[in-house]
Amino acid sequence: MIDIDYVTFDCARPYELAAFWRDATGFEISPETGADDDEVLLLGKVNLLFIRVPEGKAVKNRVHLDVSGSEGSTRDQEVERLLALGATVQADRRAPDGSGWVTMLDPEGNEFCVCRSETERE
Repeated sequence: MIDIDYVTFDCARPYELAAFWRDATGFEISPETGADDDEVLLLGKVNLLFIRVPEGKAVKNRVHLDVSGSEGSTRDQEVERLLALGATVQADRRAPDGSGWVTMLDPEGNEFCVCRSETERE
C-alpha cells in the first residue's frame, strides 16, 4: 500500500494558483511558504503542491480533480462560486434530469470537474 502525499500542479505562478485553490477549497497555504517561492504547499484533506515550471500547459490533463460542494452547497452553486474566483467553464455536461458535471479550468488552464454533492445524489 502507498500513501498519497501531494497532488502536484505544474504552473507559472505557484502562489497565485495556490491562492485560487485555497479560496476554492478552504485549505491553508503552508505558513512556511512565501509569495515568491517556486513551490507552494496547500495543506488540506489532500495536500496540493504547486511548482513553478518554465513551460506552459499544452494539452489536456491526464489526471484531474473531481470536486463537489460541501456544507450543503450544490453543484450549480459551486460552479457560480468558482467562476467568481476566476475559473472558467470548459464544458457543461449537466443533464436535464440533474445528473452530470461541469468541466472547468483553473486560472492556469488545469481541468477539473464539478460534480453533484452527496446530498444531490441521494
